[in-house]
Amino acid sequence: MPEKTRQNIDLKPAEEIVKQFPRLTRDKLIPILQQLQDAYGYLPVPVLQWVSNKTGIPSSRMHGVITFYSQFYTEPHGKHTIRCCEGTACHVKGSPRIAERVMDELDVAPGETTKDMKFTFEPVACLGTCFLAPVIMVNNDYYGQLTPDKIPQILKNYS
Repeated sequence: MPEKTRQNIDLKPAEEIVKQFPRLTRDKLIPILQQLQDAYGYLPVPVLQWVSNKTGIPSSRMHGVITFYSQFYTEPHGKHTIRCCEGTACHVKGSPRIAERVMDELDVAPGETTKDMKFTFEPVACLGTCFLAPVIMVNNDYYGQLTPDKIPQILKNYS
């Protein structure tokens, strides 16, 4: 029977991931975290503690990497992540109205996940696609030159 944490999180995925890295070096931490997040949908703290104990990677080092890179989450996250650019070009071209429409459609605030766990909404400083302003990114898909009226159809593509 697979080992579980006190919060009843199955550690089998973590065990399989750690086995792939017999020689742990500093450069392996990000790939381990990425695979853990792919397996769990986020990085549960009990799993991180277990990995730290098994690998000898200090929890403080993991936490430093997790908080530095925006790709990592320590709380449950929606199946689809919507990032709305708040950069200057997007702001000038209407990103506040785009963000407002996303929040209205999903009934979430910035940083929140929908009750059904389908979407997480994250305003971001810049998506680096000023020529598409205003722009959102859903998972790895970019949608640019948006108007608030385009948001419902975009969301339907991910329902």
